[in-house]
Amino acid sequence: MTKAILGLILLCLVGGAMPVLAAAPGEVEIGGTLREATMQGLAGPSRKLSEFRGKPLLINVWASWCGPCRSEMGSLERLFWRYEGKKFAMIGISTDDYPDKAKAFLQQYPTSFAHFIDQRLLLENMLGANRLPLTVVVDARGRVVGKYYGARDWDSPETRALIGKALGIPMGAR
Repeated sequence: MTKAILGLILLCLVGGAMPVLAAAPGEVEIGGTLREATMQGLAGPSRKLSEFRGKPLLINVWASWCGPCRSEMGSLERLFWRYEGKKFAMIGISTDDYPDKAKAFLQQYPTSFAHFIDQRLLLENMLGANRLPLTVVVDARGRVVGKYYGARDWDSPETRALIGKALGIPMGAR
């Protein structure tokens, strides 16, 4: 009987130590539609998320302290230039607390697409950015069709095919 109780206690302790990835407060799951949000511009004007409706959208969530975010930024830029905004729009969302840190990151890793900062965690929670980097693929109606955690080579043929499949559009040549 004592061994059974000790085993049960051990099982509870081990189970309690395992990480649980619960949905963020207010997270929009795959299949859900993103809610309206005003995004504070980092190198340009603030914009509403709804301004990007009508065309598919890739949202990359990053932070200046995130090594994998730095490693994928170049491939995101190449993906953006490959299609020149014709198949989808692209934006970046910094989760940094301080705009100067996010701006310094963008000076070191320059991109042509717009970036915004989310100091109030509104977008971070809505998108489910409980780990970074996160890229969210959104269809033209604002519906989330894919979430991809971790750094990727975004301009590789495999990843372009993944995006194309999520959006239902061909992603071969321009």
